[in-house]
Amino acid sequence: MSELFSHIDNLEEKASFFLQRVKVIQGNIANADTPFYQPVDLKFEKIVRQQIKLRKTDPKHIDPFPEVKVKIDEIKTKNFTGYDQNRVNIEEELAKLAESSIMYKTLLESMKKELAKLKYAISGR
Repeated sequence: MSELFSHIDNLEEKASFFLQRVKVIQGNIANADTPFYQPVDLKFEKIVRQQIKLRKTDPKHIDPFPEVKVKIDEIKTKNFTGYDQNRVNIEEELAKLAESSIMYKTLLESMKKELAKLKYAISGR
């Protein structure tokens, strides 16, 4: 989109990431009783990459952000929380769910405020 809406587009992309993460975490919680289930999570690298503008100033430098997309990764934990070797830790998943939900709602509120600013500017009051 145009430069005028780039900030709103950025907020929308972050909000959709957290919405997708909420769905993945809910799937982990739903499978808490499934034998041998390993929980999955989304990586946050793409969002961080957009926020922090790093660059290579010398060819010998390591690339600060190699091209990796946001993807679902398996969480490797050594502790089994259930007798059936299920690796889902409900408390941990609920904490991640709360964090992601709060971030999603905060980003939606930010988008609402940005749109309200545009509406105010268009109305010319």
